[in-house]
Amino acid sequence: MARLFLTVLLACAALPAQADEHTVVVQAPAPEKGCVEVEVHGQRAQSMSCLSEKLLPNSNTMNRQPPALSGAEAVMQRPSNQLGLYNRAALEHRMGNAFGKSVTPQRPSTPPPASPLLPPR
Repeated sequence: MARLFLTVLLACAALPAQADEHTVVVQAPAPEKGCVEVEVHGQRAQSMSCLSEKLLPNSNTMNRQPPALSGAEAVMQRPSNQLGLYNRAALEHRMGNAFGKSVTPQRPSTPPPASPLLPPR
């Protein structure tokens, strides 16, 4: 019984020594510089330069490559006129000045009939 107790006691004493080898120390991040609020004539105003600095993206997100698109996602990124879908700009161009006024596209006016007396050009 004494041997068992001594073995358990030595095993418990060795545990903290083994834990030190694998212990990871986590440090809290440094506190960020806060924006200053100023009160003038009863109205609060924040520093716009400080707020715009906080809205800027991190440098590590700007340098990161965009993820690769799958085949279906690449098709979805194509313009609507390549996919054969409705495109308002193309419709306006095709209809000309008849857009919104008529269902028939604008066509050039018919030329006047040629005179039988004049030679053809």
